Amino acid sequence: MRQIDHFIVGGAGGSAARTHKIWNPSTGEIQAEVALGDAAVLERAIAAAKKVQPEWAVTNPQRRARVMFEFKRLVEANKQALAELLASEHGKVVDDAHGDIQRGLEVIEFACGIPQALKGEYTQGAGPGIDVYSMRQPLGIGAGITPFNFPAMIPMWMFGMAIAAGNAFILKPSERDPSVPVRLAELFLEAGAPEGLLQVVHGDKEMVDAILDHPDIAAVSFVGSSDIAHYVYNRGVAAGKRVQAMGGAKNHGIVMPDADLDQVVNDLAGAAFGSAGERCMALPVVVPVGEDTADRLREKLIPAIRALRVGISTDKDAHYGPVVTPEHKARVEGWIDTAEKEGAEVVIDGRGFTLQGYEKGFFVGPTLLDRVTTDMESYKEEIFGPVLQIVRAKDFEDAVRLPSQHQYGNGVAIFTRNGHAAREFASRVNVGMVGINVPIPVPVSYHSFGGWKRSGFGDQDQYGMEGLRFWTKVKKVTQRWPDGGGDGSNAFIIPTMG
Repeated sequence: MRQIDHFIVGGAGGSAARTHKIWNPSTGEIQAEVALGDAAVLERAIAAAKKVQPEWAVTNPQRRARVMFEFKRLVEANKQALAELLASEHGKVVDDAHGDIQRGLEVIEFACGIPQALKGEYTQGAGPGIDVYSMRQPLGIGAGITPFNFPAMIPMWMFGMAIAAGNAFILKPSERDPSVPVRLAELFLEAGAPEGLLQVVHGDKEMVDAILDHPDIAAVSFVGSSDIAHYVYNRGVAAGKRVQAMGGAKNHGIVMPDADLDQVVNDLAGAAFGSAGERCMALPVVVPVGEDTADRLREKLIPAIRALRVGISTDKDAHYGPVVTPEHKARVEGWIDTAEKEGAEVVIDGRGFTLQGYEKGFFVGPTLLDRVTTDMESYKEEIFGPVLQIVRAKDFEDAVRLPSQHQYGNGVAIFTRNGHAAREFASRVNVGMVGINVPIPVPVSYHSFGGWKRSGFGDQDQYGMEGLRFWTKVKKVTQRWPDGGGDGSNAFIIPTMG
């Protein structure tokens, strides 16, 4: 059986005491094992990072950018193999895996411009003969704890910005699909990065706690469920670290009566069911405004959802593949059970779905639930599967209120032809990322990604300039070059002291 080990300086150093099985979600078979590390493994990685980071920090940003350019080239050259490897462990179809990699590469492209992004501010003549300037400097060693659903994109979101800014980086990917993160680290070394700059350690809560507690790790970035994000944030901050922790979501899609329903249905098919719904920016709740809009939308949704093709990850014609593990399949189907018991109407039922020839695969059929209400637990919590819920709104005010009052505030979309309604909604809704006729409003790499409420803990977002600020600290310098002869006539007086 294939063994996946840590990618640290000096190698793993012996067999692991604990391992975690890696499924092939399409077949339901175990295809590999990954070593689960502990504090001792982390200590070795940190020792290597401490050796290499100071020299990398004083490497001029042009040279750092060249490593990023070469890494981008290598990932693009290996993209098909990476996508196939990713799909085999996650279960998403290969086309989706290509998108996973591409969105990560877009952040690497932004990191290629690090010489421009790192420029500080300068004020000449802030006082008599006094100039003031600022410089951005790296924190030291950063760490990233990433989820299973985007094993290429989210690691690149984190280490691209952190390393370009001059930090060393330790990545702890999900133990469910760890092969692509290891391969990315290998390519980064091949791109010219010094050994130890980017290392990968595997593990479960034991490794997470070791990262959060270690005094030599200055900052931690996390993406995962909200409960764990809250835990990571609190424990990391208590240990004196800078922490950004992105949590779960329950994104709403508001459908106004004037919306193009054919376009809405097409958008929902991808946004709700793509990647089997295992995305924090999926659109699992659709909110038609008015009963007539709801009935017309439902009528169009049913045939579109029934036409979705579920297949194995290598099926080029499949709209989506299996979910990641048997436990997650049971969890998603359990939420459908809960919704039905709570009084939701199961319009299309994806429970018990099997695929001929792949009966052991972790497939969940596309599911549509109607008459979902805000008091239902299935509405309050994140299902993270191929399930679309219809929550009917009475009017525009109701449509603004629903996502605004939900515990999660990651993303939201409104579908309308009315510019005033769109502008009003975007201004008032209490959610971090808004799409106007855009179903999955993930910002481009030169903006930043981050939700509100229980979708995001910490005050700085991922990637873009917000990401750069997270991975750097600002030093402010006030300078004066005396031109007097030492008689005190040119003495510096702090302005606030007279």
